[in-house]
Amino acid sequence: MAEHDSDREDREPDEQGVPFDEAAAWEAIVAGYGEEPKDPPGAKPFKSVEDLALLEPETNSEEPKEDEKPASAKPLGSSVAFAPGVGPRDYTAPEPAEEDFDEDDEGHFVPPEPPPLPAADTTAKFAWLAVLGGPLLLLLAILLRWDMTWWLATIGIGGFLGGFATLVMRMRTDEDEDDDPGRGAVV
Repeated sequence: MAEHDSDREDREPDEQGVPFDEAAAWEAIVAGYGEEPKDPPGAKPFKSVEDLALLEPETNSEEPKEDEKPASAKPLGSSVAFAPGVGPRDYTAPEPAEEDFDEDDEGHFVPPEPPPLPAADTTAKFAWLAVLGGPLLLLLAILLRWDMTWWLATIGIGGFLGGFATLVMRMRTDEDEDDDPGRGAVV
């Protein structure tokens, strides 16, 4: 710590022979309050929102040449304005017609209707009811601020665990097929 203090003392303005007048510095700050400082040489002047599309102005260090024409007030380039509901994002591709296809084209593919889902048995329906209904019953009891009695907790937690166990036990396994004794590829 002593080493850092000695380095800092070497950098103080009073020890370098340059006196620092704090009162004069504050008077200069107060005298310049509210005035905007001048731009440094080579800086570009501030551009308003209306002038953003105009050409870049010269820096303030260079004098404008009298033989050059001033930049026009029109923005550079062009912009395309679309009416509401009409634009590039509103484009839809036309529907293909039969004339659009060659002899090589097979036409438009329409997938067949999927087969209906198999009907669930009563045991699976009650197992799903218990898996979903147990936590919902507990959530409902919390939201409605019911007393959490032993039978309410037993029905909620036990229903979930029992329904889950029932669904897991009834899962089909691939071990049902005994045709493949070697479990290898058949040639």
